[in-house]
Amino acid sequence: METRTTITAKANEYARRFRQILDHIDKHLDEDLNVEKLSQVAHLSKFHFHRQFSDYCGISVSRYVQLMRLKRASFRLVFNPLEPIIQIAMDAGFENPESFSRAFKHVFGQSPSQFRREPNWKYWDEQYSFSKRRGTDLMEEKEVKVVIFEPVMVAVLEHRGAPALTHESALRFVDWRKTTGLSPVASSRTYGVPYSDPELTSPEEFRFDICGSILEPVPKNEYGIVTKQIPGGECAVVRHLGSHERLGESVYYLYREWLPKSGRDLRDFPVYFHYLNSKFTTPEHELVTDVYLPLK
Repeated sequence: METRTTITAKANEYARRFRQILDHIDKHLDEDLNVEKLSQVAHLSKFHFHRQFSDYCGISVSRYVQLMRLKRASFRLVFNPLEPIIQIAMDAGFENPESFSRAFKHVFGQSPSQFRREPNWKYWDEQYSFSKRRGTDLMEEKEVKVVIFEPVMVAVLEHRGAPALTHESALRFVDWRKTTGLSPVASSRTYGVPYSDPELTSPEEFRFDICGSILEPVPKNEYGIVTKQIPGGECAVVRHLGSHERLGESVYYLYREWLPKSGRDLRDFPVYFHYLNSKFTTPEHELVTDVYLPLK
């Protein structure tokens, strides 16, 4: 008879296999991702892989691959407004703009050009509800460091409302940065400060500060950007590699695994993120984010 420990170990191994296959897909979106190749990566029988993938992710593997390609395309449409749609279509694996437009509208309810002009982020986000991937209970070992974080003055756009609309707020913040030059992306740091867990908070109560480091206070402006400070002090920090949608895994690791064993107490400031590159211009598998947990 299998013990609970044995069952848990098997479940973790199964989850690791699918984490491996999801990471492989993210890294090879430009390639042919057929079932036979993917089943080999997962070390699973190709005859059962389709069913196992659907059971684990909630959608078929072909649907998942298409949605990941369209996700990358949607960011390029909005955040690279001068890039030709035909180039975005070809990079997403479509032979022509017409087939790309049909698939895009079928998934998001808007044509690529409509989405570029006025993206419906709430509906977009609903199509990726499955991507809150299983795995937050799979606590893989992570390297945690305790560092001294120097206080930093930041320009802040205070997002209030549905988490899906943070994309809209981020676009507004990027526009402010480009227009004013007060917190240039190339030479300034970018932070995110969540004041609530989107999994536990109603959409209308979700609060998230989008921040860029600055050298002097921000003057009054039409964008609603204000000046704040991320306080200095000791922090536990873990480096998160990959999708921002899985940042919760690193946050949970700090709270569930590291903190109880550390004997440390928490400071009265939220966990926060330092984005070392942009989710809108960087392939998901290349994203790097430092997650800071403030300590007393």
